[in-house]
Amino acid sequence: MPGPHPHAEQPKGVRHGVGEQQTDRLRYLDVATRQIARGMNLDETLRELRQAAVPAFADVVFVHLYDPLPVGDEADAPSGALRLRTTDAPPLRKAAPHGSEPPSPAVGTLQAAEVAHPAATGLLAKLLQAGRPVFGDLPEIRSVVAELLGVTGAADAVPPGRRLILAPLHGRSQALGSVVLIRGPARADFTGDDLLVASQLATHTALGMHKAVLYAREASVADALQRTMLPPSLPEPAGVLLASRYLAASRTAQVGGDWYDAIPLPGSRVALVIGDVMGHSMTSAAIMGQLRTIVQTLAGLDLPPDEILHHLDEQAARLGTEHTATCLYAMYDPVRHRLLASNAGHLPPVLLHADGSAEALGVPPGAPIGVGRGGFESTEMHAPTGATLMLYTDGLVESRESDALAGVDRLLARLGAAASGSARPALEELCDQALGTLGAGDREDDIALLAARFKGILPETVANWYLAPRPQTARQARRLTRRTLHDWGLDSLVEATELMVSEVVANAVRFASRPIALRLLRTGVLRCEVGDDSPLVPRMRHALLSDEGGRGLFLVDQMAQHWGATRLSTGKVVWFEQPLPGDQEAGPDHGPSPRRSRNRRPQDAGRG
Repeated sequence: MPGPHPHAEQPKGVRHGVGEQQTDRLRYLDVATRQIARGMNLDETLRELRQAAVPAFADVVFVHLYDPLPVGDEADAPSGALRLRTTDAPPLRKAAPHGSEPPSPAVGTLQAAEVAHPAATGLLAKLLQAGRPVFGDLPEIRSVVAELLGVTGAADAVPPGRRLILAPLHGRSQALGSVVLIRGPARADFTGDDLLVASQLATHTALGMHKAVLYAREASVADALQRTMLPPSLPEPAGVLLASRYLAASRTAQVGGDWYDAIPLPGSRVALVIGDVMGHSMTSAAIMGQLRTIVQTLAGLDLPPDEILHHLDEQAARLGTEHTATCLYAMYDPVRHRLLASNAGHLPPVLLHADGSAEALGVPPGAPIGVGRGGFESTEMHAPTGATLMLYTDGLVESRESDALAGVDRLLARLGAAASGSARPALEELCDQALGTLGAGDREDDIALLAARFKGILPETVANWYLAPRPQTARQARRLTRRTLHDWGLDSLVEATELMVSEVVANAVRFASRPIALRLLRTGVLRCEVGDDSPLVPRMRHALLSDEGGRGLFLVDQMAQHWGATRLSTGKVVWFEQPLPGDQEAGPDHGPSPRRSRNRRPQDAGRG
């Protein structure tokens, strides 16, 4: 071992000659370099260096890094200041033997400065760029180390002689920083062979740092990519409260294929989606983004859940990937208090009732997406007011120690225990309870969680009619609207709402061949929906002074707070919203479209 520690006991009868010392150095380097290589990130790599160097090789070690650290294989020298990375400087454990040189205060009490600012063209910068370790036996070298450590007194502030080594941390093509190794007077000075040992320690540390920095950068890019593919925020549709959680697997590059979504649909409904692409890689995240986009597009067609999954399966086959995915698609109707769901190989959703009981819903699982077998079914069930639906990926319930079914049972128990108190937990708190202890520590898989608490829309806040497509239908619609708003105490909105309803209904009469659906909803806003069986979406245009028509949608655009048109599999729905008296903006129950849709074509408007 190079320069054995003075406190270590030597085996009796063993004489360490030159050959034995060389062998010990090689053994030490083998153990030390493997220890340094264990570091998975920058902090761990530097910690392993300290543990390998002290006390086996030196008494004190200081590490300085360029700030910012260079990343990649750029050949240019970094231009930032040197920043102290660690200040671990343990004092000597044993005083110097009698008659020897007294302990140097620079070793036992040396405290390095937080930041050093060496000259960009000075001796220190040249030494770091050269990449070769040097002894501190020359006054100019000790002056450089004193400058690096931020101590005064120049060369006298650091140990004299060969008790100091300055080793550059040199990566593949550029300097990353430096290592200062110091021995106290109770130990033998460094030798020429120790200089080679210090060079190896610094080289392996620099390579580990280079790997750690690149890994951190790639993990950050992958994590940012995946999070941009997840919804930045959840909508606030009428009749339902939404909350979500996403936790990346801590043993991966923080990238996977789990996703969730909540998509507002016509008629105040909302689609609740959860999915999981197999694998953990950039490819899995990219496929997840493609599948999520396809689901959003299909949801805009207002198809049943089983047809959504059928078309998603077809599109996944066209992607030409071998990755499979699971997906569960559910539609909640707050007016009818119904839930319609279809499952493509995903875990069953969990329903927590208002009384605290929890159950796994029996939604028949079809084949996963990408298998190409189809056979998806839609299951309709009651969605009681006050109940909470939870959609989740397998990372929440599955681990190496237990299977998914046992994990679902534990999830049901956790939710039941959380809701057993006198006060029903808030939705965000319930999500935390569902995660349990999985929010911290190592996780083997990603976790995506989407929770929906059903509030429903009271029947007395909904009015709907089916009107025959006749010339007098617009007048009939105005009369029904006037009477309903009067019953709701919204007389101040009668005039504007009548005008807009008349224009939208009149436009529907022109193209409809079947009865027109008119519906008014009073939630956080006053919402009007007019549906017909024509797939032609109206376009707003600016009428000329000589035109007799063409101003209807322009009036709606000017008078409504939000409006839009959505194509359906059976036709289209044109809708508009107005704030209730006294509200300039929609309340917490307000649905989609956070901005005014002024001067947009209806087909470009947000979903209703």
